[in-house]
Amino acid sequence: MPTNEQRREAAKRKLDRQLAHRAERTKARRRYAVAGGAAAVVLVIGVVVLIVTLGNRHQAVEATAKPSTSATPAKTSTPATPRAENKLAPLPVRPAPLPASVDCQYPVTQQTPARPVKPPLAGSTSARGSAQVTMQTSAGAIGLTLDRALAPCTVNSFVSLAQQGFYANSPCHRLVTNPGLQVLQCGDPTGSGSGGPGYTIPDEVFPQLAYGRGLVAMANTGQPDSGGSQFFLIYGQTQLPPQYTVFATISPTGLEVLDQIAKAGDDGSLEPSPGGGKPNQPVTITSVDVKAT
Repeated sequence: MPTNEQRREAAKRKLDRQLAHRAERTKARRRYAVAGGAAAVVLVIGVVVLIVTLGNRHQAVEATAKPSTSATPAKTSTPATPRAENKLAPLPVRPAPLPASVDCQYPVTQQTPARPVKPPLAGSTSARGSAQVTMQTSAGAIGLTLDRALAPCTVNSFVSLAQQGFYANSPCHRLVTNPGLQVLQCGDPTGSGSGGPGYTIPDEVFPQLAYGRGLVAMANTGQPDSGGSQFFLIYGQTQLPPQYTVFATISPTGLEVLDQIAKAGDDGSLEPSPGGGKPNQPVTITSVDVKAT
């Protein structure tokens, strides 16, 4: 029979084993907890990296899809072929109608007019009705309907320049056939792209303004209220920020003329900036006739 001393020693050894076993279990749990925490950190980092990567990719796609803010987006030199799905753009509608008349001002610039003309009559200008215009060109007649309710100051200026013969015998100096910009630009009698009437027109734009086949808009220098005499006829899909005053629509027969001009392409002489070039089929405006409205 074991003595009391032996029993105490046996009990002490048993207790030591229990304590050692318990400490080992605690240490193992701590290792697993650390490993689990590390795995969680790795997982979180992986998710963050994935989100950032997809986010950057998404932003890149949006940036590519956004219309250029440049006044002259880049283009390809391939001639545009009109397609059946290239539908007419709806006429823009102002979010709130203009009053019956608006105040129009045409500040004189330091630039010498491309041809001697007087600025249009400033002051109270009608914002009602329309004006019918026939623009005779070397490629055929292009009919326009000018909309005073959309851009009264611009219509007033265009009619004034037409009646003074400013546009007669002037070239359309630039054709662009980029899928995102399909326009024929005219209105500079010098044919250089820098000529104007010696005064500027106020912008008549609004955030909802959009562009497309069948519309006519004013060109500008990229600065506010810098339009003059140059305008562009839109014959196809065109994506631009709402910074160019739309003031007219093109007749169906006029669009047929533009389609033939676009089909011939351009010479690429304005690449890479502003883009496009002179039409391969030369276009000259011989006269612009305005019908009384």
